[in-house]
Amino acid sequence: MTKPDRRSLSAPSSDNEQPDWSQISETLTLLALAVSQIDTSLHESSDSINQLTQQFSSIADSTQQLLALSDSQQHPSVRELAEHIQASIGQSVVSFQFYDRLCQRLEHVSDSLEHMGHLIASPTQRYQRQAWQALQQDIKSNYTMEAERLMYEYILSGHSIAEALQIYRHHFETQGAKPHTDDNSDEIEFF
Repeated sequence: MTKPDRRSLSAPSSDNEQPDWSQISETLTLLALAVSQIDTSLHESSDSINQLTQQFSSIADSTQQLLALSDSQQHPSVRELAEHIQASIGQSVVSFQFYDRLCQRLEHVSDSLEHMGHLIASPTQRYQRQAWQALQQDIKSNYTMEAERLMYEYILSGHSIAEALQIYRHHFETQGAKPHTDDNSDEIEFF
């Protein structure tokens, strides 16, 4: 099954050969709503984050100029202030990196929900085990962190969401609150 165009999921129209009400059309409607809400949230928050990123870049540039000025004029208090600002900017960048990772995850969730909706909407694919397995593989391939893959495997093996989240959190606790990956694909840089 080829992937349909992105963001093309919609509830079946009433002129389809389906009855007026079915759990399939209700599911598709709710999936389309979820994808729309995720996309809208991502778009709106990205505008704000882009503005903040530009502002922090400007502050970082000004701080560098302040540091250079303090070196040339031997003003230790100015230098301490500039170093404090520089450290705060560094901590803010880490928060931006978290936000970027969150956006990537939500984008993957949105894509997966839409892909699932198209699968459900297709009478020829809806009951095909291979189609569902392909969807599951596609979802799994988007995970970059080992903890996400563990949670995925736990859910697919029949455990509850609560149990899977417990495994996910435990993984981070045993890793010293730092996500471990097989590669560096989840590392994000700004500036």
